[in-house]
Amino acid sequence: METYSLLREFADSWMLLFLTAVFVLVVLWAFRPGSRRVHDEVAASIFRHDDKPVDPAADRSEEARI
Repeated sequence: METYSLLREFADSWMLLFLTAVFVLVVLWAFRPGSRRVHDEVAASIFRHDDKPVDPAADRSEEARI
């Protein structure tokens, strides 16, 4: 059996099974019980230090410097 055929057979059978199992494990890990708090914290992290709206004048002056 030549190398290409051997690798193709491996990819079509065992690697497909392995990658399917990895995908299922990643999905189960993402939706595991107790992870909601972590996901909510990460989703809100961009707003953590956002106390007031940005001043439009200050925003334009910064664009002018660039």
